[in-house]
Amino acid sequence: MFKRNATPTETPQSVQAVERITSVLGSGVIWHGSINGSGGVRIEGAFEGEIALRGMLVVGETGRVTCQNVRANTVIVAGAVRGNITTQKLEIRSSGRVWGDVITTAFVTEEGAFLRGQIRMEETVELDLEPAPESTPSEAAQAESIAKTPIQMPEPTSMPASAPVNTQRLPRKKKTEE
Repeated sequence: MFKRNATPTETPQSVQAVERITSVLGSGVIWHGSINGSGGVRIEGAFEGEIALRGMLVVGETGRVTCQNVRANTVIVAGAVRGNITTQKLEIRSSGRVWGDVITTAFVTEEGAFLRGQIRMEETVELDLEPAPESTPSEAAQAESIAKTPIQMPEPTSMPASAPVNTQRLPRKKKTEE
């Protein structure tokens, strides 16, 4: 009835790079602005503004995010997010709180997690992120300048064999009994 194939068929799958955290907004930091680009970001402090990230966004247990629309490939919420979330994968941990609508292809939640909003599951999600630049023109010019700069190593100096060497020992302080 159920037979296992002797030769397994290979299904082509795209190999994704391991997502990791490359930047952290610490618990004592309050930031107003925007986070754009690629890489993994962990927010443990308070953030208000815009997030459009090609990579992973982790809102830690002490993290508080307020955005009109959070866009990232993967979003893990253990803190609080106020705003809509558009992502390929959303995970809300037991301590996580989300106030906003969600558009995603994959949704994971733990017992105790909170979500006030609607979830719309899609086959694919377009994040509308700008293509990740290799480097900015100024970064490229700086890297080229550094690459052209010759490295100057100091000549090793050797001491003559007849040079006196200071081997004086310092006296140790004796312990006093109390």
